[in-house]
Amino acid sequence: MSVKKVKAINIIGMLSELDKVIKFCGDSEMFHPDDAMSFYSNTQDFTPLSDKNPYAAPLQSLRSTADMAGLSLDFVKLTDFNVSDKGVLKYVEITVEKLEKLVNDKLRIKQDIDSCKRKIEQVGHFTGGNLDFTEIMKCKYITPSFGRLPNESFAKLESFDENPFVMFFPCTQDDTHHWGVYFSPNEPGEKQNIDRIFSSLYFEKLDVPEIAGTPEDYIKTLENKLSELKTAQEKNKKELDEFWSEEKERCVKYYSRLQELDCYHAIKRYVYKYHGSFILVGWIPADKEKYFTQNLDEIKSVEYSLSDGREEMKHSPPVILKNPPFIRLYEFYVKMYGLPSYNELDPTAIVAFTYTLFFGIMFGDMGQGLVVAIVGFLMWKLKKMEIGRILIPCGISGMVFGSIYGSVFGFEHALDPVYKALFGLDEKPVEVMNAETINIIIYGSVAIGIVTIVISMLMNIVSSLKRKDPESAFFGANGIAGFVFYVSLVVGLVCQMLPGIELMNPIYIVCLIVIPLVIMFLREPLGRLAEGKKKWQPESWGEYCTQSFFELFEMCLSYVTNTMSFLRIGAYILVHAGMMLVVFTLAEMIGGAGYIIMIIVGNGIVMALEALLVAIQVLRLDYYEIFSRFYIGEGRQFTPVVAGKKEN
Repeated sequence: MSVKKVKAINIIGMLSELDKVIKFCGDSEMFHPDDAMSFYSNTQDFTPLSDKNPYAAPLQSLRSTADMAGLSLDFVKLTDFNVSDKGVLKYVEITVEKLEKLVNDKLRIKQDIDSCKRKIEQVGHFTGGNLDFTEIMKCKYITPSFGRLPNESFAKLESFDENPFVMFFPCTQDDTHHWGVYFSPNEPGEKQNIDRIFSSLYFEKLDVPEIAGTPEDYIKTLENKLSELKTAQEKNKKELDEFWSEEKERCVKYYSRLQELDCYHAIKRYVYKYHGSFILVGWIPADKEKYFTQNLDEIKSVEYSLSDGREEMKHSPPVILKNPPFIRLYEFYVKMYGLPSYNELDPTAIVAFTYTLFFGIMFGDMGQGLVVAIVGFLMWKLKKMEIGRILIPCGISGMVFGSIYGSVFGFEHALDPVYKALFGLDEKPVEVMNAETINIIIYGSVAIGIVTIVISMLMNIVSSLKRKDPESAFFGANGIAGFVFYVSLVVGLVCQMLPGIELMNPIYIVCLIVIPLVIMFLREPLGRLAEGKKKWQPESWGEYCTQSFFELFEMCLSYVTNTMSFLRIGAYILVHAGMMLVVFTLAEMIGGAGYIIMIIVGNGIVMALEALLVAIQVLRLDYYEIFSRFYIGEGRQFTPVVAGKKEN
């Protein structure tokens, strides 16, 4: 539930040892390279290695050719592979050349087969009329045009009765088109006019000059050609299978080696030359320091230095989130918002808790919760959708709260026998639609909002202290001053509503409400003073006071609106019960078999609609009411160079 510690490592050595260092860094799968220029003040004599990557193009060529051939290339860790880099490139070149020939033949044959099938289908629309295309195309005074006309356009031909040449002779008809022929006179201008009319009617012309004799003869010729093409296709497939059967194991090794070389060269992009030496800077996990340095010690002429990530904050250390398996599911939402900075609190734990809890409260139905959990499981297993994994605990949470509400697919009293047997209750403990329960739900939603906001403020205080931001920690709206103001105001108002408790006296108001407001009003100059800055006063007190007044006013309003925003939790409890009440009312009106159908369809609609809305609304509460108080999310992800890992 925190950001894992990393260390910056600065590696210097002779250029002759560079390949060994890069190979180890790539094989370690724990080295995140960074720009060395930002780590040094004097970089005048630094020059980048300008080597062009000779492995990127062959690697991409091998991948794309294998994909077109339908072959699978998987990266494997190599333990015994003694082939020179030039040998790898030569093998890949020869293999790609052989594969390309087989693939090109495969694509050409497939294209010819598709063309042949298409022609058979098209010409098939003109069979049965004993037409001799050769003789028809010899016409001297008219030009025939074979093709198809949309059914809608065929109906419009009546509007061209005044032109005797606008005539279409249909041969066959399908669901969308009429297939046939029209004739246009070869007189100058008249042919173009007729062709233009049929073009406006979306006539699609069929290329028939190559058709000799009758359509039946032509189709027979095409069928013979199709048979030959299929034989060629089988032969091509057999050749490809035989080639891959012989070469697969060897090709995968060369492919894996090529990926390693490409990986090593990706690290080389970050290397700078300094006279006869090289400089490479990057990041490693702090707990892997010993392993990393021990291997570097074995390379002669190499020196290195390490520094803690907290000492290198100006270089924005990359972030590795460290969370238990359940909480790790919700890193998906955190990354959507933005990773925490290295010196910032990781909010994944609070997202995991609040999201699961709020979803269950708002989507409280045992049966529907079970369906959501199953759907989430299938989304993850079949489609590898990250949101699917999150829906599993959310659906279980919905089941838990559904058991409290006594709701199973909208049947509000289905669990009454269970309550009777286990707890001796005559009916379920919570009747959502009762007037008294509605008030409790509303007050409970506000209470949840207050507790959540207070926890968010405490997290901001801790996070701000970690970031060494005293203004936000002590004097901000979500710092200690804001915490005292908000808690004092809430406690005072609650006690005021209770008979016999009078907390809101002048001393209480001045000390716990007014003074925190004044501190928040002066947060910027106080923050500069706390940081020890000499220039702590604003340039213009008048302008500062005016701006701060409106900011403070907006801040006070936000306390109210943010707290009331949590009313949506209670609202969705009531919405769910109300929607299911409508479903059952409609089902009873229909009756008979329609009752069961309506219950099933209604449950499906309510589940889909409410699950979507609840998921969005809970995420909104996390992002806008919780994250906005303490979270910045401007970190960058720790991405070590790993051979075999495809870039997104």
